[in-house]
Amino acid sequence: MIDWKELEAKSFYGASARERARGIVDEGTFTELAGPADRMSSPHLPVLGEAVEWDDGCVTGVGLIGKHPVFVISQEGRFIGGAVGEVHGAKMVGTFVLARQMYERIKEEYPDELAERLPAVVISFETGGVRLHEANAGLLAHAEVMDQIQETKGKFPVISLIGSKVGCFGGMGFVAAATDVIVMSDLGRLGLTGPEVIEQEMGKDEFDSADRSLVYRTTGGKHKYIMRDANYLVEDTLGDFHDQLAAIMEAPYDEIVKCRRIGSEELVDEQLALAELSVEMAPKDARDVWAYFGNEDVEQIPEMTTAEFLAVAQRR
Repeated sequence: MIDWKELEAKSFYGASARERARGIVDEGTFTELAGPADRMSSPHLPVLGEAVEWDDGCVTGVGLIGKHPVFVISQEGRFIGGAVGEVHGAKMVGTFVLARQMYERIKEEYPDELAERLPAVVISFETGGVRLHEANAGLLAHAEVMDQIQETKGKFPVISLIGSKVGCFGGMGFVAAATDVIVMSDLGRLGLTGPEVIEQEMGKDEFDSADRSLVYRTTGGKHKYIMRDANYLVEDTLGDFHDQLAAIMEAPYDEIVKCRRIGSEELVDEQLALAELSVEMAPKDARDVWAYFGNEDVEQIPEMTTAEFLAVAQRR
């Protein structure tokens, strides 16, 4: 196990789910729950002749950021692309249940310190969505996680971290959109339908999934930041994600929830206005949208460092 300083300097993009889970909370505070020693694997994969993992591609646990208990869900893209099945989904749901129990306990035992001890659920996404091997169980898991997010409203924040190799696609893209805050790196990707699926269904002329520049212009962190689909853009290190999380947790809950993208009539109106704008503009490329919102030198945006980009970016 690498030491803390090395871990914090490590690329979020290249880190494993377990490294991300450990690195996004304070040093030495992470405790894994339902880990490999508990041997919780999918009951469906062996029937199909598929290999299993003893954590089912989902690392769950709890740590601290300051005095805040942080319940962590971290997906592993190296196991079936981080796809969600029955056990993977159950671990996600169970983490939310524990977080809500902790919230009620803090509220009862430390009523005057609730703000400084407020818990959070943090999801480090790396997934293409539903695991097709166990599609019904995976779809149900998505719905149950969405229900759990609704149960947190008015209580404590749910925060998404997106910056790993697989990105966040499929139904989990909906889940991320439903959380209170999204933190991405330039290397993060977020969307509903993955590039390969678009190409498969619509053809290479419609979307070339091998065109890395196109993929990142459409689903990458900079584009999502300009469109306000991502609230924060950070450098690609575990330390930077950790520091941004710490800053978020220090903000009042009422300020944190202002980062939401859905969940109110006002936000629905904003999304409808964007849909109308897309019809009116008929953009051929994300760069057209960047220019519309006031960005200059749009051809250079993909080449900018995160710091350079944040210094000049004009957002929706």
